[in-house]
Amino acid sequence: MMDLLVPDSTGPIPIKDYLRRHIGFSLTIWRKIKHSGTLLVNDQKIPLNHILSPGDKITVNWQQECTIIPTELPLTICYEDEYLLIVDKPAGMLVHPTTSEHQMTLGNAIMYYFQKNQLPYSFHPVHRLDRNTSGLVLIAKLPHIQHLLSHNDIKNIKRQYLAFVSGLIIPDEGIIDAPIARHPDSIIQRVVDENGQNATTKYKVIKNFKEASLVELALLTGRTHQIRVHLSFLGHPLLGDDLYGGSRNLIGRQALHAARLYFTHPVSGEIIDISSPLPADLLELIEKIS
Repeated sequence: MMDLLVPDSTGPIPIKDYLRRHIGFSLTIWRKIKHSGTLLVNDQKIPLNHILSPGDKITVNWQQECTIIPTELPLTICYEDEYLLIVDKPAGMLVHPTTSEHQMTLGNAIMYYFQKNQLPYSFHPVHRLDRNTSGLVLIAKLPHIQHLLSHNDIKNIKRQYLAFVSGLIIPDEGIIDAPIARHPDSIIQRVVDENGQNATTKYKVIKNFKEASLVELALLTGRTHQIRVHLSFLGHPLLGDDLYGGSRNLIGRQALHAARLYFTHPVSGEIIDISSPLPADLLELIEKIS
């Protein structure tokens, strides 16, 4: 259930338009409310074409369906409020269940957390990380919050990554602008292709080691495997990323960590700035390459 107060600055407006334009409800959510939810204004049932006035209190309730099995798993929460959850995902864990792996994912862990604490929320990831990428994942507790954040996501949410790559990158900062497409012989692998989707990554070398570099990266677009593909295209694949030419001699997974999330809260307007330290395996990697 959600309670909303129409601001005094908002003039008369149909309730559907208010929920969609000002609150961020998608057409799908509106249809769920229409067919199987409840909609009250000032604690009274109203028709779906009701015109709101300033100061009206809206109460909305609809069934949030979720088939994810709650599973007790370790969960590191970095930020939480009534709308959002930011968690630090370990390497090796999928974000969302699949047909072949449906109980050991981040989604299972979060649904267990909600169930244990009697929180009436479902799992709505705003973005995802590859299984073997560690770091911060932003979760919306409500579908319309996910819709607000996912719309034009890259412009609204700044994501910074730390990566360990082979070799010394020259120049030590720049922008990789290379379109990405599916590999013609793989459903998983991506490749730089002039006919692919526009993809842009900003990078800056933080530290050079003898035969490797620690690099900070920012996504200016959000393509599948973008950082991994772009670094490989640059001739400096991620350590441990054998799918894109990286060596697994020093680490058994791609050495990539989602280290920072920076965005404006979709409800409060507050600036949210959350960082995650390097996990133990990447700290050990530093010792190996130093």
